[in-house]
Amino acid sequence: MNAPNQSSQWNAADYGRNGAFVPALGLPVVALLDARPGEHILDLGCGDGTLTQALVDAGAIVTAVDASADMVTAARERGLDAAVADGEKLSFVNAFDAVFSNAALHWMLDGAAVAAGVFRALKSGGRFVGEMGGAGNVRAMRAALNAELEARGFTLPAGDQQWYPSPEEFGAIYGAAGFVDIDAQLIDRPTPLPAGPQGWFRTFRNGYCDVVGVPEAEREALFDAAAARLPAAMRDEDGVWRADYVRLRFSMRKP
Repeated sequence: MNAPNQSSQWNAADYGRNGAFVPALGLPVVALLDARPGEHILDLGCGDGTLTQALVDAGAIVTAVDASADMVTAARERGLDAAVADGEKLSFVNAFDAVFSNAALHWMLDGAAVAAGVFRALKSGGRFVGEMGGAGNVRAMRAALNAELEARGFTLPAGDQQWYPSPEEFGAIYGAAGFVDIDAQLIDRPTPLPAGPQGWFRTFRNGYCDVVGVPEAEREALFDAAAARLPAAMRDEDGVWRADYVRLRFSMRKP
């Protein structure tokens, strides 16, 4: 790709209201990384820096990057070392003991370019640990929105705007980049939506609506109608909606 994914557009304040569950549910990945004091770590796709801060609190020296200038500003406001960067064009060479990524790789559509950049960025023996959307992730949510878009006469993009790989596909790409000891597993994780489906669409698919060409004034009605298309089983007896999240959690090592 010549530019970051245009459907990956973020508002840090909105993300904090409607998407705070993402870093909260990423804490097990922080534990899997097991950052050690003094380690140099790259946080790839840092978002607003919530999990970056957890790595800093563990004593690591963390460099954080994200394609969203708004998210990087939010991370810097926490006092973190954060910069705008395209994850498909990482320029670091033999710089880090570990690379960490949570809920970001599925927005980077050139998986091979990301894998090559992470491999270059790591020192020999360095590890890459993270989590992303996996095969089947938010299938019902995506289907409902796309069906409503088509019903309203919009033309959908020719290709997917997110990459949700199987463990086999993911492992093959990273193995080809040179990584060893690759462990990639799918985790079904129905996820409560504090702002309901409409809030999820607003936060996580607003950029997608930019790509499709949905006028701003029509989006709230679109999100309401898409939410009405979701299976009733996704709403619990307590009235809480749960998105059909599937995560791909992984770890690997550079020889």
